[in-house]
Amino acid sequence: MARSLVTGGAGFIGSHVARHCIEHEGHQVVVLDDLSGGFRDQVPAGAVFVQGSVTDGELVERLFQEYRFDYVYHLAAYAAEGLSHFIRHFNYTNNVLGSINLINASVRHEVKCFVFTSSIAVYGSAPPPVSEETNPRPEDPYGIAKFAVELDLRAAHQMFGLPYIIFRPHNVYGEHQNLGDRYRNVIGIFMNQIMQDKPLTVFGDGSQTRAFSYIDDVAPHIAESPGIPEARGQVINIGADQPYSIKELARVIGQVFGKNPQVNYLPPRLEVQHAFAQHHKAKSLFGYQGSVELERGIEKMAAWAQKTGVRQSRPFKNIEILKNMPPSWNEGGQAVQRPDHGSR
Repeated sequence: MARSLVTGGAGFIGSHVARHCIEHEGHQVVVLDDLSGGFRDQVPAGAVFVQGSVTDGELVERLFQEYRFDYVYHLAAYAAEGLSHFIRHFNYTNNVLGSINLINASVRHEVKCFVFTSSIAVYGSAPPPVSEETNPRPEDPYGIAKFAVELDLRAAHQMFGLPYIIFRPHNVYGEHQNLGDRYRNVIGIFMNQIMQDKPLTVFGDGSQTRAFSYIDDVAPHIAESPGIPEARGQVINIGADQPYSIKELARVIGQVFGKNPQVNYLPPRLEVQHAFAQHHKAKSLFGYQGSVELERGIEKMAAWAQKTGVRQSRPFKNIEILKNMPPSWNEGGQAVQRPDHGSR
């Protein structure tokens, strides 16, 4: 039986990947998660749960020594792309240095394959639909961190022979998404607001476009990928093909919930205006279909959300820069001072 580590396995995408690894791939799974954005009850039955952070190098090494993992699925990240401008130290500590702890341990313990979830954010404002051949040019610290880890994995393969697969998912939504997170995942934010009869908050005029990807069109392929030899060493876009505007998304969510919500248009923030991708490689490698249409996916997520209810995230207390930060994101009004050489 293959032994797999799934980081972030109490969170959104990670919990689904962990479940598919157990139920469909037959893996023995260890979940490592610090519960900063995930929830203990989302860890799938049959997985060993360890509460801790990928930034804890000693813990990571102990787990590799104890379980001798065959595969590593690295999904743990603080994935608030827009917020990353204002939490640079926190972003790079969690999303780069934590990843390096895992890569080092994977090299030392000769892991058979390291599966990394990067992001469409690495493409920045490149004209869509982007393909894997599009030159990455990330424009925010989150995208920069993801691309840095991609480059490090390639270097680790060249130097040490570490096999890897890189996925670049985009705008994934569905059950287990953290509805209480105010900084990321617009569908979760809208559902949180509409269930409380609050206005939907939109930055700018809502003309931004994204291709929203239902979780069941993404997680199974990530889980199965180490068993597909042709996927090794590949960078793979994965997600929906059809883009929608944020304004259209608000309409669909209102329709599914049977409401006509007010939309509160906020000043625009610095963000990529249009982001969606081609998926020819995913279709070739996995027979990828992307079959769940937006309205059907929203219906499935809404049913779960109404049953589960909104759970609040821990307040984020690591804001480092307040300049140009959207006022709606500012909880405390005072930035945390961090020495450049320090640790979190």
